[in-house]
Amino acid sequence: VQLQASGGGLVQPGGSLRLSCAASGVTLDFYNIGWFRQAPGKEREGISCISSTSANDGTAYYTHSVEDRFSISRDNVENAAYLQMNSLNPEDTAVYYCALGAFGSTSCSLHESNFHRWGQGTQVTVSS
Repeated sequence: VQLQASGGGLVQPGGSLRLSCAASGVTLDFYNIGWFRQAPGKEREGISCISSTSANDGTAYYTHSVEDRFSISRDNVENAAYLQMNSLNPEDTAVYYCALGAFGSTSCSLHESNFHRWGQGTQVTVSS
């Protein structure tokens, strides 16, 4: 099982990025997917997750700091997950990771212990 996050880069404040999480060796449809980030000198934090669509339509959760700006989604045909990030600000600068969570769950939470497989991160830098 491998996850690979991509789509990061340098963006100006107020800009947007779309991160992708590609999976191999696993069908993402059956699992919760989470997005986490780690800023320099800070602990990794969960920012969004989406529950398995095999259990329901997939319920999304967001941490407060991003809930009005970020949107998580998944494409079961592409076997990928996405994080659309809008209105980015310098505080969003971090390495972003996608992670695989519980199987067949109708809900998800943003605690790291709920995710068991992690992809390599992608750097997002918000700066003018």
